[in-house]
Amino acid sequence: MLTYNERHQLEAEKTGWNAVPEILIINVTGEDKPGITNAITSVLASAGASILDIGQAVIHSSLSLGMLVEIDDKTDGEKLRDNILQLTDSLLMSVRFQPITPESYQRWVDQQGKARYIVTLLSRGISAEQISRVTAITSNNGLNIDKITRLSGRLPLDQIANRNRETGKASVEFSVRGEPEDMAVLRRQLLELSAEMDVDIAFQEDNIYRRNRRLVVFDMDSTLIDAEVIDELAKEAGVGEQVAEITERAMRGELDFSESFAERVALLEGLQESVLDRVAQRINMTEGAEHLITTLHRLGYKTAILSGGFNYFAHRIQANLNIDYVYANELEVVDGKVTGRVTGQVVDGKRKAQLLREIAQAERIALEQVIAVGDGANDLPMLSIAGLGIAFRAKPLVKASAKQSISTLGLDAILYLMGFSDRDMNH
Repeated sequence: MLTYNERHQLEAEKTGWNAVPEILIINVTGEDKPGITNAITSVLASAGASILDIGQAVIHSSLSLGMLVEIDDKTDGEKLRDNILQLTDSLLMSVRFQPITPESYQRWVDQQGKARYIVTLLSRGISAEQISRVTAITSNNGLNIDKITRLSGRLPLDQIANRNRETGKASVEFSVRGEPEDMAVLRRQLLELSAEMDVDIAFQEDNIYRRNRRLVVFDMDSTLIDAEVIDELAKEAGVGEQVAEITERAMRGELDFSESFAERVALLEGLQESVLDRVAQRINMTEGAEHLITTLHRLGYKTAILSGGFNYFAHRIQANLNIDYVYANELEVVDGKVTGRVTGQVVDGKRKAQLLREIAQAERIALEQVIAVGDGANDLPMLSIAGLGIAFRAKPLVKASAKQSISTLGLDAILYLMGFSDRDMNH
């Protein structure tokens, strides 16, 4: 690949011109109004200028337009700048010109192909301190911010004043460039900051798969729904505390899931079948679950439930939300009573990972295009093989082991990690 100077040397030999064209950064700022970009580029077009890079942002009707421009060596650069200055004066805009050396331009070109990452900040409300702390960590680890984007929607003043710290949501995305000096140190620092400031911070490689996922698989209990069904059934059977303690230890990874599951199910022996419906009636979907599933289907994604819970409840969710695949455990019922056993193969952690692979293969979807979401230790096998594994309101062991985690916002915050904004989701 030819450098800037080499390219123009060849052109000079062909044309007889020896001057090197001028490169400028042109920054135009002021109140946004229709036609500004057209007006500026029309002046540049009349001078035969080339646009090497361009970017524009508008914050509360305040425009910032930046262009990296190459001015032909036969063009009077001073006259062109005067024309742009007169134009911006007439538009009540400000303009700044910054010359760029060929060497500086070449260094910028050489950055192509360098590693890029996305840092996503999730919170009930974004503060200056949060952004200050996040950007300090990225810069201290050798990363440079190229772009900052607000993903969450605009809020009216009355909503800002009365923002609910329980249900509000806000997200800002940082596009960063470079290689962290120590990836493990960077991730640890972001995890520590998340805990300290009660926010979620995702750090992902910015690759072709990030906005090209096609399958999302969910755990059910304490992920899609806000309860552990087996604990709720145990309360009805009068063994609630005993089962809840076993469940908690299993989700923390302290007990083998299959063995602890069999032990818990056995304690349900004799429970009336009618209790299942009563428990189902009082279980709620997790915050953001319905919005997430509806949006995913509208965007053409496949969805699946891979649960260590029970089919009776998973199939109800499937019917309500139009889930494509459901795999869970079949609670055995004989003569209207629970026997304390399940039929068929238990859906444990290993089985979840196997099922994820099978669904992806059936749908001809690469594992890199799969998102897996769960909260317990038995979810770690599927979280580890998915392109994006998300620990949702998870136990500490799971949160520390998963690629990403969400603890602050609802389930639909996953859309922010996928790079979608509220504007995208509302269209």
